[in-house]
Amino acid sequence: MTDTEKASVGSIDETVFDAKLDKVWRKVDIYVLPVVAMFYLLSFLDRTNLGNARVAGLQTDLKMNNYEYCVALTVTYIPYIIAELPSNLVLKAVGPNLLLPTMLTLWGIVTTLQGVVTTYQGLLACRFFLGLCEGGVFPGLVLYLSFWYPRRQLQSRISAFFSTASLSGAFSGLLAYGIIRMNGVGHRPGWAWIFILEGLFTVLFGLSSFLTLPHSPGRARFLTEEEKEYVVARLRETGATGLQDEADSFSWNEIWKAFTLPHVFTPSILSGLGYTNVDAQLYSVPPFAAAFVVSIVVSYLSDRYGARGIVTIFSGILATIGFAMFYASHSPHIKYGSLFLSITGAYNGAPALSTWNANNTAPYTRRATAIAIGFIMTNSGGILATWLLGTLSPAPLYTKATLTLLIFSILMVVFSAMNIGYLASQNRKKATIRDTTSREDEALGLGDRSAWFPYSL
Repeated sequence: MTDTEKASVGSIDETVFDAKLDKVWRKVDIYVLPVVAMFYLLSFLDRTNLGNARVAGLQTDLKMNNYEYCVALTVTYIPYIIAELPSNLVLKAVGPNLLLPTMLTLWGIVTTLQGVVTTYQGLLACRFFLGLCEGGVFPGLVLYLSFWYPRRQLQSRISAFFSTASLSGAFSGLLAYGIIRMNGVGHRPGWAWIFILEGLFTVLFGLSSFLTLPHSPGRARFLTEEEKEYVVARLRETGATGLQDEADSFSWNEIWKAFTLPHVFTPSILSGLGYTNVDAQLYSVPPFAAAFVVSIVVSYLSDRYGARGIVTIFSGILATIGFAMFYASHSPHIKYGSLFLSITGAYNGAPALSTWNANNTAPYTRRATAIAIGFIMTNSGGILATWLLGTLSPAPLYTKATLTLLIFSILMVVFSAMNIGYLASQNRKKATIRDTTSREDEALGLGDRSAWFPYSL
């Protein structure tokens, strides 16, 4: 970020800044982040428990071959992708404190029902409705957090709940190991109890979250009236929300605009490069632990300096080195070491890209659409990864898959650099406009195209 851009951000951010009241964000962290993190943890557990159930005998009991197992995974993604945009568009109208807990509770019920299926067709039906109920959760959580925190404080919060996936990668296997020892209880196999117990816990937490998930800063019961006013003012001044409530109202035109913005599609395309499923196939606890630690440090630096693109490039370089090592080496030790780089690169890139999209789109409808586009691309990449790391590229070498992900990692670096260049040029044009006119003279409803909305680089 240039000195001019820093100055422009500072001039906007400092307008209503109050050092005493600014401690309110820690209060928001305490009341909002744990609930959001648990949402994503349960989402990730419910997505990975099929693999644990497979190890415990699901595939054998339902008489599935490897191809049918991949189909079962793919069936989840189709409704998942379909649900993401509509869910984000209605999130504000329905209320996140109602819609997100409803989705959580419903997918918990479907997860539980997977424990009573006796046929392959029954499993496919459950996987379809699981994707339908769960599809709006992650884009909804990112959108939800984007109207709780100023733009320069968002990535550390997204990383905080996203990093629970790396913890669940280790936790889910240990949990499944204990649950499958219930084999025969209630005349059900051990794999069935994985679904039943994890699903029931999800249902219970979903019901409790109707009481614990706050609606919005303006209606948060844990904030004083002074704190509410300060939070709302800071969000408006930093561009996290519109200056007027009307600016964030629903608009079909804003949906269309989101599909025409170059800076929306670059992070969205990068999100779809299949990284989100690497962890499911190249599972190892220590690389996940390393990814968790690095993601927290990097997200802090990204928020501190507003460097979304640099973090994305750094993540792409890590992933490139990791996949290159895995592809080129025949040594098990080097292949194992490569996981620390590839998995860390994947886990750092995802929150940075999500934040980049959320930071650079406004008003509400345009941002909701942009975030959904990103996750649609992500889960499209997930379909590719499911087959690449399954029947198309068998273990233990994963040759075709590793080569494909290596190419995508290189493209991630290239496209990120191009997007930084584009956004920097737009910021220079906006700086020129700010030097020659006043904010009062600017047309209303421009959103991120406003000269007083500098893009995050």
